[in-house]
Amino acid sequence: MSALGIRKSDIVVVKQGKDKGKTGKVLAVFPDKGRAIIERVNFVKEFIRPDRAKNVQGGIMEKEAPLPLSRLMLYCEECGRGVRVRMRRLEDGTKTRICPKCETSFEKQK
Repeated sequence: MSALGIRKSDIVVVKQGKDKGKTGKVLAVFPDKGRAIIERVNFVKEFIRPDRAKNVQGGIMEKEAPLPLSRLMLYCEECGRGVRVRMRRLEDGTKTRICPKCETSFEKQK
């Protein structure tokens, strides 16, 4: 788990940079690099060369690039904004991530 408590398939909000204020779903987290890829956020252009052997036409393609974890905050649906995460230990000994404002859990119910 990363230092900020952001995991795959969380909803986050970007708090800094060219995509400030946008929300999206986390597609991948790279904790060793301290970065994450967010759905429909931080698009960059990638130039593809044509290759007849692989039947690739070539051209300009847009894709999501990784963002630093320090620019992201977990999005709380109850509060309607990005919040810092608090960890709480439950009675059975497991840890869960909660919103400090409204005390809602970010863990998915199974």
